[in-house]
Amino acid sequence: MSEALKAALTARALEEGFSKLGICAPDATPETAGRLADWLAKGRQGQMGWMAERAEWRGSAAALWPEARSVIMLAEVYTPASDPLAVLDMPDRAAVSVYAQGKDYHDLVKRRLKRLGRWLIDQGGGEIKVFVDTAPVMEKPLAQAAGLGWQGKHTNLLSRDLGNWFFLGAIFTTLDLPKDAAEVSHCGSCTACLDICPTGAFPAPYQLDARRCISYLTIEHKGPVDEGLRGLMGNRIYGCDDCLAVCPWNKFAQAAQDLGYQPRIGAPELAELAALDDAAFRARFAGSPIKRIGRDRFVRNVLYAIGNSGMPALAPAAAALAGDADAAVADAARWAVARLAHGGGAA
Repeated sequence: MSEALKAALTARALEEGFSKLGICAPDATPETAGRLADWLAKGRQGQMGWMAERAEWRGSAAALWPEARSVIMLAEVYTPASDPLAVLDMPDRAAVSVYAQGKDYHDLVKRRLKRLGRWLIDQGGGEIKVFVDTAPVMEKPLAQAAGLGWQGKHTNLLSRDLGNWFFLGAIFTTLDLPKDAAEVSHCGSCTACLDICPTGAFPAPYQLDARRCISYLTIEHKGPVDEGLRGLMGNRIYGCDDCLAVCPWNKFAQAAQDLGYQPRIGAPELAELAALDDAAFRARFAGSPIKRIGRDRFVRNVLYAIGNSGMPALAPAAAALAGDADAAVADAARWAVARLAHGGGAA
């Protein structure tokens, strides 16, 4: 019965719009706790204090919900239709990470997970809990244990048949379902993702120092960014796709199925974004993951991009914010004006 239920579950997941399903035991990643502890001990989490909170749960899915007998991991692709690095050659425009170009993936994936979970309960009984990147769950090690792919040298999950443009969702269940074989690394000698990182955020293959990662700096880091890193951020104002975009396994990537992942933000003008007040920011990014960082951090990032643009014509947009109520925004504005005045930036 369990094999038949798993086969039906997999078919149902594909019908729901997921691209791949795998199952592992909650205790399938015993090495996770030690790796997390070492990462935290080195301070590589930066200001992400929530990574240390409930570390026991993060380190062990079995500890998170002791009654669980299976972890169902699901992949949902959001592959971009065009080169996400092309915008980096447009210094007056903002580069926004592909995953944030459309609707908030948390909402899209969770709805699908809940539907699939209800179907599983109807068919096999038991209890479930669903997770999408908002609970103390180490999705990537679990996904590797479930055979969806492997954590590459850039620490993101990638797959031989999906590339690395996909979200992960998890369904914990009290049902004891058949488990899949874990995947192993197929990165070989390739170092493309490590070599392209603008800020040198990878101390070694398979290791990430978030404190130097542009995704962390633009999304999680509060207050001013270190001046030694600002000039390396280019026009990336929300996230960074460089290491994902150059992965050779993307030649096998599948097209995104959900229309919600279609880009609706594009590459907006930096001057336009710098002028957003709180109300305009909230209105513009309603339903987008960008909204969660707030206007101040967002505009701070925009000002760093203006400072890196090499375009003196953008200086007035930065100068207008030199007296902003937010200290980090005001600091970024003054930095941008000074950088442009001294010929810094891209051109």
